[in-house]
Amino acid sequence: MTLALPPTLARTRELVEPALRTAIDQLDPTSRRLAAYHFGWVDADGAPSEAGGKAVRPALALLSARAVGSSECVAVPGAVAVELVHNFSLLHDDLMDGDTSRRHRPTVWAMHGAAAAILAGDALLTLASEVLLDTRTLEGVRAARLLAAATRELIRGQFDDVTFERRDDVSVEESLSMAAGKTGALLACSATIGAVLAGGHPTALVALSEYGAELGLAFQLVDDLLGIWGDSDRTGKPVGSDLRARKKTLPVAYALSNGGDVGRQLAEWLAHGGDSDADVAHAAHLVEAGGGRAWAEQEAQRRMTAGEDALDAAGLVGDARDDLVALGRFIVSREA
Repeated sequence: MTLALPPTLARTRELVEPALRTAIDQLDPTSRRLAAYHFGWVDADGAPSEAGGKAVRPALALLSARAVGSSECVAVPGAVAVELVHNFSLLHDDLMDGDTSRRHRPTVWAMHGAAAAILAGDALLTLASEVLLDTRTLEGVRAARLLAAATRELIRGQFDDVTFERRDDVSVEESLSMAAGKTGALLACSATIGAVLAGGHPTALVALSEYGAELGLAFQLVDDLLGIWGDSDRTGKPVGSDLRARKKTLPVAYALSNGGDVGRQLAEWLAHGGDSDADVAHAAHLVEAGGGRAWAEQEAQRRMTAGEDALDAAGLVGDARDDLVALGRFIVSREA
């Protein structure tokens, strides 16, 4: 069952969205219009809209500053920057996956073409660095370097994800490494960047980064579960799209490696199976029968526990540790 939305997320929107809109306003008119639509601020006709994501990464950035005894306001440039990079990756990911809808609306590439989605994503990525460097502080430079390294890892994970679609022998370890790059790297950066901007102690930075990395793996495990068994009315994504794309997500990789005869049947389906709803439902059954669903649920919880243990050893300030944990547990329990 999904936990109640943490108050941290609502507070984050109030603090970060004005700065995010200000940053987007610096873009050229076309990129600005596409970004506003992608972020859910306007509809396809340009009229104001209320759609949007959860702002998990900006929330982590704000909490990390508070965790080292600083004001959350110090972390706003970092919160904006990680949200820009996240949405750069979504614009490109939608195109690479061929997804025509996100959050119950057409994706940018589906409406305006591949070139528009690529260029809009590139604009957001470049803007993220500008936002951090515009702080004109040494901490801003350090934060920009941290974000650049995380983005490089994100791209490496995306490359692995695409490559694995063409392979039959992807191990669980390889899939975990892919997820650590594709999802974990930016969440680790998000959970650290506010503390970097606040000049936090290295011990706290290491603990926050470890928490974010473990949270990232838990996040990806849950995302993979929702990608197979989630309710499309809640997730806003087509049912079974990952299976249709032959993605070796974590539950799939586990079933292939540990499912015995069922795993061999799943491998055969991935190589030669059909794409009808019945075919995809059969594949989902094979993943579950091969232990993929149960393992992914347990591994997500294990990763969250490991992340919380890292926070416990860091000596964080005030109630920030509790808010970080509440945010992480919300992510792992979500249904969309």
